[in-house]
Amino acid sequence: MPVIAVIGAGPGLGLSIARRFGREGFQVALVSRTQDKLDALAARLAEDGIEAAGFAADVTRPDSLQSALAAVADRFGAVDATAQDLHKQLDYYLYGAVAAVRQVVPAMLERGSGTLLFSTGASSVRPSGGAFGSIGVAAAALRNYSMALGIDLAERGVHAAHVAIGVFIGSGPGTEPETIAEHYWDAYTKRDQAEIVHTVPGGIR
Repeated sequence: MPVIAVIGAGPGLGLSIARRFGREGFQVALVSRTQDKLDALAARLAEDGIEAAGFAADVTRPDSLQSALAAVADRFGAVDATAQDLHKQLDYYLYGAVAAVRQVVPAMLERGSGTLLFSTGASSVRPSGGAFGSIGVAAAALRNYSMALGIDLAERGVHAAHVAIGVFIGSGPGTEPETIAEHYWDAYTKRDQAEIVHTVPGGIR
C-alpha cells in the first residue's frame, strides 16, 4: 500500500489531508510533537477504516524528525508522499521541511517516483506587513525551496508542489479543511502544477 507522511499533523487541515489520501488506500503516518494527540487522530482515522499511526517528533530538530521518519519506514515501508502542514516561523517552514526531504527523497529517487507537498499561507506569494511579515519571509523561503526541488527532481520521477492557503481555514464557505485537502490530492494525482493558490471569491480571507 502507498504511504503518506503528514508532518505537523493536527485536527484541521492535517487530518483532512490524511483522510483524503486514506480514502484512496494510503497508509497514513502522522508526525507532530505530542504522541497522545497523534494517537487520538489515528483513532479517528481508524473509525473511517484508514490505517494510521502517530510518530512523535519535534520538527524544529532535524535529528528528531529524521528518527520519526525512519520509524515510519520501518512500520509502513517507503514514503510515497509527504505533506507539510506547518504554520510557524522559519524553523518550521524551512528547516523542518529540509530535514524531512533529506530523509524521504533518497528512497523516492531510488525507485523513481514520489511526491512532496508543501503548505504555506498567502504571504508566501503576496507579501504583506504587520503580523504576517516575518511569517511571509519564512513561507517564501519554503515556496522557493519547493519550486527548486520541482525543477531538480522532475526528470527523476519525483514531483514537488506548493499549496498557498489564502484563507483562514474554517472561516466560511470554501475554507473547509476538506475542501483545501482536495488540492493536495489533485497535486499528487495530476502532477501538472508546481503551485496551487487557494482563495475564496472576493479575495483573501
